[in-house]
Amino acid sequence: MNPVECAFEEEVLAAAMQSRWPDRVGAELRAHVASCVICRDLAEVAGAISDVKDDMRAAAQVPDSGRVWWTAQLRARREALQAASRPITAVHVIAFACAAGLAGACFGATSAWFQSALRWIAASASFAPSVTALVVRHGAVVAGVAVLLFLLPAAVYLAMGRD
Repeated sequence: MNPVECAFEEEVLAAAMQSRWPDRVGAELRAHVASCVICRDLAEVAGAISDVKDDMRAAAQVPDSGRVWWTAQLRARREALQAASRPITAVHVIAFACAAGLAGACFGATSAWFQSALRWIAASASFAPSVTALVVRHGAVVAGVAVLLFLLPAAVYLAMGRD
C-alpha cells in the first residue's frame, strides 16, 4: 500500500511557496524529497504554483492611489445616496397606497353603475342583504385589500432597509 502522508510535507510546501526550493533548503530535506514520492510530487506542484504566482504578481497592474481614492469617494457617495433615499422611497410607496385607496373609495362613492351593482349584489338571493354578511362571505377580498393598503408598503420598507 502506498503512503498518503509524509512528516516532511509541511516543510517542503513551505519551502516551495516561499521560493526557497531547492536552492535554499538543507541537504537532508533535498535527499528526503529525492527518495519520497509524496514530497517529490508536492515540491513539483507547489513550485509550479509559486512560479505562476510570481509571474502574475509581476504582471499585475495596480492603479495609482489617486484613482483608488477617487473611486472610493464615488462609491461612498453613491452608498450614502442610496441610504438616504430608502425612507423617501418608503414614504412614496405608502403615499401611493393611500392615494390608490382614496381613489378607489371616491370611485366607489361617485360611480352610479358601481353603486347599483353593489345594491344588486346585496339584494341578490344568493347573498345576505346586510353589508356585514357580505364582508363575512368575502373576507378574503377584504383581507387582500387590507394587505395591499397597509402591509405591502411596510413590507417594501423593510425589504429596502436590508440592502
